[in-house]
Amino acid sequence: MARIAVIGGTGYAGRNIVAEAVSRGHTVVSVARSVPAERVEGATYIEGTLLDSPSLATELEGVDVVVSTVPARGDMVGNVRPGVAELVADLPTSVRIGVIGGAGGSLAAEGGPRVVDLDTFTDEYKPEALEAIGILDDLRATDAARDWFYIHPAGGFGVWNPGERTGTYRDGGDVIVTDADGESYISGPDLAVAVVDEIEEPKHSRERFTVGY
Repeated sequence: MARIAVIGGTGYAGRNIVAEAVSRGHTVVSVARSVPAERVEGATYIEGTLLDSPSLATELEGVDVVVSTVPARGDMVGNVRPGVAELVADLPTSVRIGVIGGAGGSLAAEGGPRVVDLDTFTDEYKPEALEAIGILDDLRATDAARDWFYIHPAGGFGVWNPGERTGTYRDGGDVIVTDADGESYISGPDLAVAVVDEIEEPKHSRERFTVGY
């Protein structure tokens, strides 16, 4: 079993990952700015933030995998990318890094443009999407000794569209995953399944991949 820390563990993606990992018997630490009243039984909760990466790295001593789920929203706009970069630099190279990005960095089709570059992509979400893409660029520039994975959820992923756990998903490589009707969606619980699957049986060493139904 792995020792997993989830940064942003009380957010939508984070709490689903915490719950899935605990259910499979992993040792899980949920990291957020404050400890929630409602907790996943079996998880450990600590206070921490990407805005103070040196202290956070110290708190995470001994973990095997760190998964960042923090989006560049609100006061975190412009702070997530440097925060993740600093945390990665502060953690031992033996720690595997996972990042949950956004759909915007996915390719719209094989060899095609990024989703964020399409005319249909909403302008208000572009800063968040571009910062998430920057994190991917930074991971790609790390030394080969640092293992990492980066996941682009489907376009219809979010607290506003929660869904259920089916235990199934499709891996689209670099291309956003869509169904036969062109819809792109994955539930929070099934995104978590994909994350924990990758932790348990790594298939994407120093790679990104997309997930959806």
